[in-house]
Amino acid sequence: MEASWHIGVVVPARNEALHIQEVLETMHPSVDLVVVVDDGSTDETRIMAETAKAPCEVHVLTGGGNGVGASIDLGHLHLLKTLPKPFVSVVMAGDGQMNPDDLSLVIQPVLEGKADHVKGNRRRHSEGYNRMPKVRQWASTWLSLFTTLASGVPVTDPQCGYTATSSELLEAWDWSTSWKGYGYPNYWWIRLSRGGWRTAEVPVQSIYRNERSGIKKGRFFASVGWMMALEHHRRNIAWVKPPNLLPHSLFALMAYMLGWSAVLPMISNDLEQVLFERGVPPLVLLLFFWGLAHLFDRMAARAHRELRHHAKT
Repeated sequence: MEASWHIGVVVPARNEALHIQEVLETMHPSVDLVVVVDDGSTDETRIMAETAKAPCEVHVLTGGGNGVGASIDLGHLHLLKTLPKPFVSVVMAGDGQMNPDDLSLVIQPVLEGKADHVKGNRRRHSEGYNRMPKVRQWASTWLSLFTTLASGVPVTDPQCGYTATSSELLEAWDWSTSWKGYGYPNYWWIRLSRGGWRTAEVPVQSIYRNERSGIKKGRFFASVGWMMALEHHRRNIAWVKPPNLLPHSLFALMAYMLGWSAVLPMISNDLEQVLFERGVPPLVLLLFFWGLAHLFDRMAARAHRELRHHAKT
């Protein structure tokens, strides 16, 4: 417990028999309850979790083997049924890559009422990120760009799974549509923006050993890329309809459509014709208008956060 808030931790685990006991036995002393979700392990993950000498209560659940996102959802829902409110739900991986000492930093913005959801940021920490495999660093850079574009809210390390979420947000979350696989943190960031929830990033250490990722890169980028594009358009459409309609969203939509008009031969307007005659290439127009659309989109996202916060207070 911390500052009258109960602290719960969700640990999704699949074949983590080598690390799960260390994760549980080094848990931060402020934690009241840990929920381990064994997501179809074929090793002794469950046995090791049940016999760990953790400094707090541990519940071990059986997941359906539907992916890390589904396991985290199951853990959050268990905490909603188990812990008194208010509480903070922290997600920590079962592979020991997250430093338990960083938990206080991750939950602090929620305890102080400054954020509803906090994400760890390995790039801002002096230790750990440089030991991340170069392929992961490259992927993280591109995913941060696309997640920022899709959400309208800047994010530097979207794939970091070290998060803290308020019980108020969890009670309001639409669990029926939640993403189940590896793109879970990207989906949450976009949906949080759509709902006007306040988010934050804090520096966390990442501990790397010789683990190998089970992600199939081609399938991951195809499925997550499609999901982000779809959620981006769903968010923007939701924001150009009452009661969410704001001028920023309309301006963003207009700039977005002007970008398409610059490159699609079946669509044209007087402005682009004038610019074409002056030698401006279509691709330059596309990037200019889409950049303008993103600026308006960020303004709309900020306005939605402020409106939601003021409505609460």
